[in-house]
Amino acid sequence: MKVPNLLIIAGTGNKAGKTTMACRIIEKFRDRGIVAVKITPHFHETTPGLERVVEKPGLSVYEEKNSNTSKDTSRMLAAGASSVFFAKVTGETLSEAFLEILKHIPEGAPVVCESPALRYYFDPGLFIVMRSLLEGNQKDIGELLKFSHKEFTLNDISGNRQLPVGFSYGTWFSL
Repeated sequence: MKVPNLLIIAGTGNKAGKTTMACRIIEKFRDRGIVAVKITPHFHETTPGLERVVEKPGLSVYEEKNSNTSKDTSRMLAAGASSVFFAKVTGETLSEAFLEILKHIPEGAPVVCESPALRYYFDPGLFIVMRSLLEGNQKDIGELLKFSHKEFTLNDISGNRQLPVGFSYGTWFSL
């Protein structure tokens, strides 16, 4: 399913810069009512600040309300997202969880999502891969790399460098 207002960020390892990239993009487009989404397959304990939106077998969707913690979703809210959703899913419920989230997002609003596996189900306007520079910290996302529109490292986006990402007429694109 093509979703041109969706930008997906994946990473080749932990600490590759996925959330940092998401926050930079959110800051750049905060005046457009940008929505952030983080999806994880890890069913760990829910932290304070998350308000339940949907609970079904194999998936839980929350909206982040606290911008004052170091959680990824809090960082996204603090960066200027109009709303931030967090989903815990199984592989079988990933697509369903994202469709549930879309019900709570204004049609055509720019969406930034940190969830590599979502790319298997949805064709975004832009798919970014953050490459980890840390030795021994690599994830095998080889299958996803062939879908990548842009690849970056944390060094590429450090400082005040302008991000080569645009959003116009309901579609993400690379500059």
